[in-house]
Amino acid sequence: MNVQHWHAHGRVLLATLLVAGSFIISARLAPVAPPASLTLLRFVLAAALLLPWVLYRRERRGQLWRALPRGLLISLFFSLFFILMFEALHTTTALNTGALFTLVPALTGVAGIWLLGSRLTTVQGFSYLLGMLGALWVIFEGSPARLLTLQLNPGDQLFLLAVLSMCAYSISMKLLYRNDPVAVLTCATLLGGAFWMGLIIWLTGTPLQWQALARPDWLAMIYLVVFATLTSGYLFQGGSITLGPQRVMAYTYLNPAMVALLLWLLDGEPVAARLWPGILLSCLATWWLQRHAAGRRSAAIPQAGR
Repeated sequence: MNVQHWHAHGRVLLATLLVAGSFIISARLAPVAPPASLTLLRFVLAAALLLPWVLYRRERRGQLWRALPRGLLISLFFSLFFILMFEALHTTTALNTGALFTLVPALTGVAGIWLLGSRLTTVQGFSYLLGMLGALWVIFEGSPARLLTLQLNPGDQLFLLAVLSMCAYSISMKLLYRNDPVAVLTCATLLGGAFWMGLIIWLTGTPLQWQALARPDWLAMIYLVVFATLTSGYLFQGGSITLGPQRVMAYTYLNPAMVALLLWLLDGEPVAARLWPGILLSCLATWWLQRHAAGRRSAAIPQAGR
């Protein structure tokens, strides 16, 4: 593995850590204001930071205008994910949401077979199965009885809907992508999300309650905007160019381990021993996908003298 690949893995690992941190930060923000209000604020601030760079050049302004209708549709699912996440965190934990989020690659892959005509290899299927088993172990706390009776708490049930929304977002992104610059399509999606959130708040009469955010809450929101939204997107994009989307996607399964690590470092909150087998299964799924993707990539590169 050359230095460029090591750097790419480092960028994706950092981005995964930033996303894991967003579950913890979102859990702290959830009680402060309504979910639609928090999501609107996140989209508005992120768009305000990105929009000047997009509008600076004339060609990007034209690209943004053309991308807005597609961004509006894509953002519908993106917005729904964040609303459901904030609402779910009232009655579930950051670790549970991080574990459930590992279901996104598997569900997206299965949906892609019918909607996109994509193929699912045996190794991918096995890796998805490992990741799902790891997530289920964490959610049901290693209890077969709870698994058999599907005893999900209300927050887990809501976040399962959020996971389905994220799958729909991924599928719609693939279907509606037209070789747009990533910053342009991201900006269009953020603007679309702000539109949907504003419409929901207006129709339901939901109070913004932004005045209820104390200084730590604003710092938490800045983290979500700058690091969990913009920085992680940039890092994932750079990693995808070098490693390919499959190897980048594999890092999703590290979410439970990283959430657990951050909870321990930030709050001194130890992870129950009964949850570690599920976390280790998720890590194994990452390793398995990385190894398979690396083997396929090496086989595709012509060797010297052959």
